[in-house]
Amino acid sequence: MHRRIGVFCGSSFGNDDSYATVARETARTLAGAGFGIVYGGGGIGLMGVLADAGLAAGAEVIGVIPEALARAEAAHTGLTELHVVESMHVRKALMADLSHGFVALPGGFGTMDELCEILSWRQLGIHDKPIGLLNHRGYYDELIALFDSMVRCGFVRSDNRALVVERDDPAELLSAMFPSREPDTA
Repeated sequence: MHRRIGVFCGSSFGNDDSYATVARETARTLAGAGFGIVYGGGGIGLMGVLADAGLAAGAEVIGVIPEALARAEAAHTGLTELHVVESMHVRKALMADLSHGFVALPGGFGTMDELCEILSWRQLGIHDKPIGLLNHRGYYDELIALFDSMVRCGFVRSDNRALVVERDDPAELLSAMFPSREPDTA
């Protein structure tokens, strides 16, 4: 079975062209390391950039999109696989099942929802897959500070805080998530 990374990212481009650049770089990095990509299935914003770059780099790209968003987020029609599902809950569960780790790129509330749910599932022992924040240009600085504050205030244990790693470079993030991983030969 192919190893895949679930990528959470925006259906918008943000207000800086570098967000699209880092989405492309992330897709190429994952493909170069032998990973497929699982993502929200949209063809717009950073989601579309990520998918197109992954496909161009030869990666397997699997989209998972709820029926209600298939039109709004213009479901990507050129993917390796596209799963149109009934709800956001089913989307997140299927993305989790198909992925061997998770990366959050810049995004909005949907990205935060997906990240926080997969992080809480890891804390609860529902899965043991690595989770990373791509902190491009300090995008997640305030979230990282909040996570650290949660530890200081006694709401998150230090070992649970350590369940999410952050880097500002896709290759460094992948190495931090999989420190002893052998390169794929398949």
